[in-house]
Amino acid sequence: MRRASVSSLSAAGFHRTAYGEWGPARAARPVVCVHGLTRNGRDFDALAARLAEAGRRVACPDMVGRGASDRLAQPTGYGYPQYLADMTVLLARLDCAEVDWVGTSMGGLMGMMMAAQPGSPIRRLVINDVGPFIPRAAMERLAAYVGADPHFPDLAAAEAYCRKVHAPFGELSDAQWRYLTETSVRPDEDGGYRLGYDPAIGETFKPGEMDDVDLWPLWDRIACPTLVLRGAESDLLLAETAQEMALRGPKAEVIQVPGCGHAPALLDESQTDPILAWLSAD
Repeated sequence: MRRASVSSLSAAGFHRTAYGEWGPARAARPVVCVHGLTRNGRDFDALAARLAEAGRRVACPDMVGRGASDRLAQPTGYGYPQYLADMTVLLARLDCAEVDWVGTSMGGLMGMMMAAQPGSPIRRLVINDVGPFIPRAAMERLAAYVGADPHFPDLAAAEAYCRKVHAPFGELSDAQWRYLTETSVRPDEDGGYRLGYDPAIGETFKPGEMDDVDLWPLWDRIACPTLVLRGAESDLLLAETAQEMALRGPKAEVIQVPGCGHAPALLDESQTDPILAWLSAD
């Protein structure tokens, strides 16, 4: 993996968006993999390595406020307009006419928003456990931990937290949990660890002030081939929503992933193989 960054502009000035890049340095159609709300681009290491082995160029950004990217001086800037603007800069850096997009949760919503635009560069869209309808109950569950800023004295404490908060990822191995922990935290000045994101991203997630999210008009404007992965026990992408996604808009192909909720971690070949096969179908 190669590390790089691009500069993007917000109302408070420029900020740096970091990303990891895999595979050949030039390719006609890269794969862009975008993570969920509190996560970072390292979530796609396993998938990116497999794609690179198949000859694909892959870019896995840390969205602003996460991972190795800068934090915004004005927390009110954390939102989809800024995220989409930052990804437009990244696509310009990749210098390509088309991309394939893989997005988990927030990254999947971003992919939907971009794919629905006239002239979108997204050729194929993979959405990991999110859709055009999100029930309020799932949003309230996220709000319970998004923006938290706990201090962990050691990696064992951090791993215990990750196992609890991300239990819906499913039955991961001890090595996979440790890997997710190590890529989810950063050392702090006290000799321990904190989560690797800006707690201010949670300011818009206020329990009691949320409602269902309905983006069906957006979904109906998507025309590119679309694959949807749904955790079989997901509370965020309901079974009935996934069924309707297969019937309208891009009429997505839907794969149900057993043994997990929101969201499949994409660490096992049983989860990454269908994505590889689908992206190379043509």
